[in-house]
Amino acid sequence: MNKNDIIKRLTEVFRDVFDDDSIVITEETTAHDIDDWDSIEHINLIGAVEDEFSMRFKMREVSGMKNVGEMIDIIVQRGE
Repeated sequence: MNKNDIIKRLTEVFRDVFDDDSIVITEETTAHDIDDWDSIEHINLIGAVEDEFSMRFKMREVSGMKNVGEMIDIIVQRGE
């Protein structure tokens, strides 16, 4: 699974969680870039990403993620 495939899948997850079909994410996207991305939606997003990729993030990974790129890196590592 390459980063472009992951970004495409994540984009659909983000659009679903935030109910906004106009969302376009990049590796640099942060919570500040999406209006409704608060702590509650972050939990919903993490759960949706875990479901999409059939994986579970560790608590330290969730709390340490600074942007979508770091999320992608974890997904890539888990896919290996």
